[in-house]
Amino acid sequence: MSNSTTTEAPPRSDDAALSHGLKQRHLSMIALGGVIGAGLFVGSGAGIAAAGPSIVVAYTLSGLLVMLVMRMLGEMSAAYPSSGSFSAHAERAIGPWAGFTAGWAFWVLLCTAVGLEGIGAAQIVHGWLPGTPEWAWVALFMVVFCGTNLAAVKNFGEFEFWFAALKVGAISLFLVLGVLAIAGVLPGTDAPGTSHLGDFMPNGGNGLIIGLLASVFAYGGLETVTIAAAESENPVKGVASAVRTAMWRIALFYIGSMAVIVTLVPWDSPEVVEKGPYVAALDELGIPGAGQLMNVVVLVALLSAMNANIYGASRIGYSLVERGQGPKALGRVSGGVPRAAVLVSSLFGFGCVLLSYWRPDDVFSWLLNMIGAVILVVWIFIAAAQLRLRRRLEREAPEKLVVRMWGFPWLTWVALAGMAAVFVLMAREPDTRVQLYSTGGMTLVLAAVGYARQRRRARV
Repeated sequence: MSNSTTTEAPPRSDDAALSHGLKQRHLSMIALGGVIGAGLFVGSGAGIAAAGPSIVVAYTLSGLLVMLVMRMLGEMSAAYPSSGSFSAHAERAIGPWAGFTAGWAFWVLLCTAVGLEGIGAAQIVHGWLPGTPEWAWVALFMVVFCGTNLAAVKNFGEFEFWFAALKVGAISLFLVLGVLAIAGVLPGTDAPGTSHLGDFMPNGGNGLIIGLLASVFAYGGLETVTIAAAESENPVKGVASAVRTAMWRIALFYIGSMAVIVTLVPWDSPEVVEKGPYVAALDELGIPGAGQLMNVVVLVALLSAMNANIYGASRIGYSLVERGQGPKALGRVSGGVPRAAVLVSSLFGFGCVLLSYWRPDDVFSWLLNMIGAVILVVWIFIAAAQLRLRRRLEREAPEKLVVRMWGFPWLTWVALAGMAAVFVLMAREPDTRVQLYSTGGMTLVLAAVGYARQRRRARV
């Protein structure tokens, strides 16, 4: 990592029409809390049930891959701040078709995720207030976060700051209690020792593979900080700070909490999947009201993700339009906010919610499969773009390399090999094979459309 400085002013974002209302404290907390999502709190239960204690190995392997991806993305985003993030980098390095493909695939992923998170949040509230309809809660959440994103970017930053603070506080408290219990110094609990770790890979290699695939997709969402950095007071400083701290954040929150859970709770306990691994661990410690406490934290994680994904989708959409890759109406900016893009992204998300009620077994299921492996497609574009842009930067503007990818180009190739390995593993598993093929189909269609647009614009 380079700590070199330059006397030149730091490069500003390409998005001149957008405001720069995010402060460094917003970005710092977005980076910190962005790695803590509902997928970690709840979704990790299925991975533990499949992999047993070896889930720690699965999260470590996928975490190393994510660290490399974030380092590559940080290098490019510090050199070329843009709300289009990896989409803009792919266009700059590979061509307009690549930016089109990566950008619109990620937009569909984020908008669909908004709907899924709204459904999850509504289910929690419906459990507290069973007489209320779930769709009404989804609509309320959508209106609230669409409204905050329409108003000003600092509103998004404030919401994410406090959401992230609560998530970080909750998981930090969990880790402290867990470590004290493991050490045998928590009152009312006995140290479990290694009694739950004896059968390290209970389901062999296949179980580890399932856990690995679950852990890869749990890391989705880390890219938001590079999108948000473009609207901060100092985009370069924001990206550099977020990327440099990514390693310890991933190690502490993901790998650390998995290690605590499998040490405290038997991996085959039904509660790990039924209640979620964090609730199961707190129940094991005899913490009163643990279930409702974690439901509140999961609700906050879901609402935080809704807010962040509406923001991210609107900025990706705006950036694509600014680069001539989408309908001009989405590019209208008012008060420093791409309000048309915010509205359309929110409506797409709510449309996904309606599909989950109206066509759950065909259209909605197809949509879920289609976005199943988008994050891997995005990571491949990030790695390919970094391979090309790094040499160009070294040749033309070395002072922009504020963040440097480790071991270039070898670790970039290692990351690409890791992504290819995940694709192979997905093709082996029946459940993920459908996702792989569906995402592949969408990616090919987008690439073909993007390439045709590129050829047409070149002729004009």
